[in-house]
Parts: sequence; C-alpha cells; structure tokens
Amino acid sequence: MAEADKIAVATGVPSLELMEAAGTAVADEICRRWQPRPVTVLCGPGNNGGDGFVAARLLSEAGWPVKLALSGERDRLRGDAAVNAGRWTGAAEPLDVNVLDGCELVIDALFGAGLARPLSGAALKVVEAVNERSLPCVAVDIPSGVDGNSGQVLGAAVHACLTVTFFRRKPGHLLFPGGGPAGEVVVADIGIPESVLLKIKPLTFANAPLLWLDRYPWPEAASNKYARGHGVVVGGGEMTGAARLASTAARRVGAGLVTIAAPAEAMVVYAAGAPGTLFRPAADDKELAVLLSDPRKNAVLIGPGSGVSETTRLMTLEALRTGRPCVLDADALTVFQDDPQSLFSAIAGPCVLTPHEGEYARLFGCSGDKLFRARAAARQSGATVLIKGADTVIASPDGRAAISVNGPPELATAGTGDVLAGFILGLLAQGMDAFDAACAASWLHGAAAAQFGPGLIAEDIAKTLPTVLRDLKRMP
Repeated sequence: MAEADKIAVATGVPSLELMEAAGTAVADEICRRWQPRPVTVLCGPGNNGGDGFVAARLLSEAGWPVKLALSGERDRLRGDAAVNAGRWTGAAEPLDVNVLDGCELVIDALFGAGLARPLSGAALKVVEAVNERSLPCVAVDIPSGVDGNSGQVLGAAVHACLTVTFFRRKPGHLLFPGGGPAGEVVVADIGIPESVLLKIKPLTFANAPLLWLDRYPWPEAASNKYARGHGVVVGGGEMTGAARLASTAARRVGAGLVTIAAPAEAMVVYAAGAPGTLFRPAADDKELAVLLSDPRKNAVLIGPGSGVSETTRLMTLEALRTGRPCVLDADALTVFQDDPQSLFSAIAGPCVLTPHEGEYARLFGCSGDKLFRARAAARQSGATVLIKGADTVIASPDGRAAISVNGPPELATAGTGDVLAGFILGLLAQGMDAFDAACAASWLHGAAAAQFGPGLIAEDIAKTLPTVLRDLKRMP
C-alpha cells in the first residue's frame, strides 16, 4: 500500500487527499452499518493514525459522540497525520484501556499493513482489552497486530467485525491467522489510479475467476472427447476410493477421457464404479511406461491411494520422465521425503505438487509464513506448488502466487483433496498451464463445496460442480 500511495502521489494525486478519502471511507462504512453511538478512535503515530483522525472528525461532525486516544505525543506527528491531527478540534487522550470505558464501537487506527514488530506496551493492553470486552471494532486498513504481507499475528491482533482497506486487499487479509481477525473486508476507492498496478507489477493475487477465466478451456463447437484430453490416474491396489474420486472429478471438470491405471487384481473394484471411467492394468513403472507410450494420454495424476512404497516412487519418476503435465499428491510426495532432490531433478514438464502442511514439512522443511513457503518450494522444485488449507496458497516458480479463501470449513473431510487433485488433472489434460489449472481447480473446488453446504462429503463436490460451471460461464 505504501508503494501504491507513493506512485499515486508521483502521478499528481495529493497525499493529503488520499488520507482524507481513506478516513471518509471508514466513516461512511460505519454510518451505513450503525446508528450514532459512543465511539472511541484509537490512533497510532503514523498515516494509519492520520486516517483515524479524519474518521473521528467526520463522525463528530455527523453528531456521533467521539473519544480519541493517541499512541505517542501529538506534537511528534509528522506530515499528513500532523495536518489531520490539527484539524481535529477535540482532545487526544493518552492511549490507555480506560479510553474504552463507555464506548459502544471502536475504530482501530493504530497500525497499518506495514507493522513489523509485535505489539507492546499500551497498544498491546488496549488491543487485548478490546478483545476481552468483545467490543465491535472497525479496523483501518488491517487489524492492528497483523502483518499485512504474511498474515502473521505479531503478539496479538484486534478482532474486527469490519476492516476498511484501500485500493486492494493485502495478503494479510486472506492468510491465516490474520485473515480471521479482519472480519468483513471492504475495499474502498480512495483515488489511487488503476495505472499504479502497471508500475507495481504485483505477483500476489486473490484467487478468483478474473485471474484465469479468459484462459479456461470451455469446449468448442467442433470439440470431441480426444480434443479435450485424456488423463491418467495411477491408483492403488487397496485404497481404491481415492483414485475413483479423482477420476470422477477429472471427468466432471471436462477431461474427454480418464483412465485409472492400477494393479490388475483391483480391476473388479474399479470397474464396478463409474462406467465412463476406463481401466488399464499397471502394477509397476514398466507397465505404466507401456500405458503412457500412447501420446494421447496427455496428463497424469499419481499419489492418491498409491501407498508409500518403492513402486510408487518408481511410477512417479516414470510419469515425470515423459515430460507430460503431472499432478503429484499424497503418497507420491511422501515417498520422496528422504531424498526430495531426486524428485525435483526428475521434473521435466508442467507439474503441480499438492501437499498439505504435513507433507510439505516432510518434503521441504522450509519455515516462514505460508506465502513465503509456497514460493520457496516452487523455486526449489521447479513445479507449481499448492499448499492446501483454509487459506490455500498456489505458487509458481516464476514468483506468481494466488491465495484461495472461498473454501468452506466443510471441506475438512476425507477425500476432498483427491477431488481437488482430479480437478487439476482434468484442467491440465485440456491444456491449461500448471499455475492456471491449480488456481482454477482450487477456486472451483471451494465454490462447489460452498454451493453444497453443510453435510458435504467428498463425493458431493464433483456432483455440484456443473452448477458452479454454469454460473462461471455466464460471467462477463
């Protein structure tokens, strides 16, 4: 945000006008939701506090009883914050928990997205008191205590019911744990030109159709099943459900054909499933190589239900050797925990790795916030990496990253990861690149689960997908 402000000012937008617009947006959102009531505005020593002074002034002028507390000395404020402090005709009380007495609404304008150290002293005590008293709170830009770049909570964070941010959301609004305290997030237009994005060239995105929809592989009038790709799901001999879930998902998202490749003795189980899914025996890497000698089989998923074994490791390497798009999930990741470099060295084509946090730790062992870890893993492996969770992060080796937050908590049930892997496979088979396929699959997965709602089990996601796809196709 600081960079966007700086570029906007360089293009001729006065910084004082930006601050006035920010404070006005906060006051407007409050007036839309609440009737006048005692409000305490908590102002920090920087521009976030300046926004708070503007909001306090405007609410007071609108007849709200406003109390303002300032962290630090008023005469030490600088720049636009000092100007707006001068426009505030009321008192600026020292920051202390007592300023919360009698208030029915709090405006948190202590610290913005650039906070770099844990809260301490009076700021920490006041934030904890706001939370302990369960006071309705509106955060300016981002809840104080949340790192805007990582979503990490630095010591403590105020729990807001509403956050008013500016120009664009920050990663901290989306990534957990910081995304939780943000509550509802409203993005206000404060006059920063859209052209600023061309200079910033952002590499981090909220995952939404706008990011990939113009490249989504809708079938064309002259399409046939072969033109829509042929995905291969490498299944296990015992845990057959995972491969069946994935293959159904790949078909439902549009793959023209899907073959399950698994030990011959499991054929009866697989054949009793969806009749539109093909089956070919492949018990080891040599048999898989024969199957993949057919160039029409253009994308491979391995890992769901495969088992942690040398056979799985060799079959994974064989799939990667072809250079065709691959999705590696679950056991296909775990089998390389003792020698991850042998996996990374074998990646010869488009590849998506889909670890959950435990699998990530076993394979990469990198520490840091989720966005940093996903990017580090993508660079290290040369693959697109999707770290699953309530805040799924998808990262490309070229530095791009997207954060998915549309998945409901009902996705925390067995088999949903297999469905996600199948969606990615189906999109890769239809020609989407690895990053787009992972982003689109993650969003569709969350949207279908949310559409179904409570009572969701893994099988319901693919069944609900057509409704989501119909709505998606109607988007401009």
